[in-house]
Amino acid sequence: MPQADTPLRGSSFDFFRSTGFKMFVLLTLALLPLGVVALVASLQSIRAADVEKKALLRIAATQSARKLGAELMSDQTALKLAINTFAVGRGDPDMCHRADSFLRSRASSDTRFAVYMRDGRRICGSYDGWRDGIPPERRFDPAAAELIPHRGLLMIRTLSNDKRLVALTFYDRAYLDQVTDPASSLQNRHTLLQQGKKRMDIGGVLAVQGRSVDSVSAPLPPTDITLTMVVRDPPVTLARALSLFLPLVMWFAAAAIGWFVVNRLLIRPLVTLRRAVAAYRPGEVMEPLKRMRTPALEIADLGNTFREISEDVATHEAEMADSLERQRRLTREVHHRVKNNLQIIASLINLHSRSAEAPEAVDAYASIQRRVDALSVVHRNHYAELEENKGVGVRALVSELCASLRATAPSGAGNASLLVDSDQLYVTQDVAVPVAFLITELVELAMLTDPGSTVRISVHSAEEAGHATLLIASAAYRASPRMHAYLEARFGRILTGLSRQLRAPLLYDENDGSYAIDIMVNG
Repeated sequence: MPQADTPLRGSSFDFFRSTGFKMFVLLTLALLPLGVVALVASLQSIRAADVEKKALLRIAATQSARKLGAELMSDQTALKLAINTFAVGRGDPDMCHRADSFLRSRASSDTRFAVYMRDGRRICGSYDGWRDGIPPERRFDPAAAELIPHRGLLMIRTLSNDKRLVALTFYDRAYLDQVTDPASSLQNRHTLLQQGKKRMDIGGVLAVQGRSVDSVSAPLPPTDITLTMVVRDPPVTLARALSLFLPLVMWFAAAAIGWFVVNRLLIRPLVTLRRAVAAYRPGEVMEPLKRMRTPALEIADLGNTFREISEDVATHEAEMADSLERQRRLTREVHHRVKNNLQIIASLINLHSRSAEAPEAVDAYASIQRRVDALSVVHRNHYAELEENKGVGVRALVSELCASLRATAPSGAGNASLLVDSDQLYVTQDVAVPVAFLITELVELAMLTDPGSTVRISVHSAEEAGHATLLIASAAYRASPRMHAYLEARFGRILTGLSRQLRAPLLYDENDGSYAIDIMVNG
């Protein structure tokens, strides 16, 4: 292919005119504004919102826990002074009124308390007839605080110094929500208290659509209770939905633009090229981009290259077809001359055998003629099957060979019976020649050993693919002194050599009188 026809072989300016550079510039300019806007807007807004929410949430939870803890410790201090005074016997009824007024002034009207002794007697408490409902056996539990979720109360225990008196203070949700309400404007806040498996919601927005964004927990001193504050996403508004889906819309627009450009400049021409190449048949001239124009110079050059290659292939196919036809004619001529030469040799042997006077010479000429005839039979069958390229037909080969052997049988064996049973199999010439000679030798051995015997020749497919079994059986092959004499004198060495050519052992059964060998056949 001439190198000057390729555009990329030219000056450096051709690179800037190439399709790859054009597509790179086009896609970069199309996606750059969308990518920058989507990246900056999304990252900045999401990062700022997340950082701000988490910081505000952490500060709010810590401040709320400290504020509530300080309130509880202040109340405990006041109540501890009161019950210690009762424990040493210096208390008076006005002290309960002062403690009650102190708690209500700091908390709410629903905050109540009660003071009990170990024997279950109530010394004083809130003066509105309220009962705490705590069993006597649980009033002096070691836990400083306890959540009562089903009643919406937080109970604080305050023991006297001598452990004989206990003050139980009960705070309701309204008071707890008021104390833990953060000073910051934290939207969609939800606050709860947790103590082990107990959990009590104390305030905030409970029914907000959206998933939880973050939560922060802080310990509530001086108790084992944890204050947890959760912030949820606000309801989805039109502005929020647009801000969320804007990057997706921009990405979709960028993908659509990129797909349109790539499809128009690359995919459609390449699909046309692929279909043209898939439908190509040797000998045709392919013009894949004849009806399609594309600004892609490289793809256009590729289509021209395919066209030039197809023209070269068509030229070479025509030349090969001519060469193959000449080769076939030459092969036919060679086979024809070989066949004629074998016929001439057989005729010369026949003429010499007629002029021979000694019986031994006549038998020798006949033996040679049988082997030449065997080779001639193989050649004729190979030449007959050459056009179809199947190989030598075993059935036709064995049948024609047996007819030739009957015609050239040794003296006294003219009435020998040769029976053929063969599948429709085909072998190569390299297998056909030793098979023909092997059959010739074994048939002649049977005719010499027992001229009146019957020889059965069978060829059938074996279980293994590509193999067949050649079986030659006759009563003449059974063990006898005459049989062993012929094998020792001549036939034994010949049969061994032929089995080596077939690359398989020749199996001899002297009791049944048979020879068997495995031969290769065409698939």
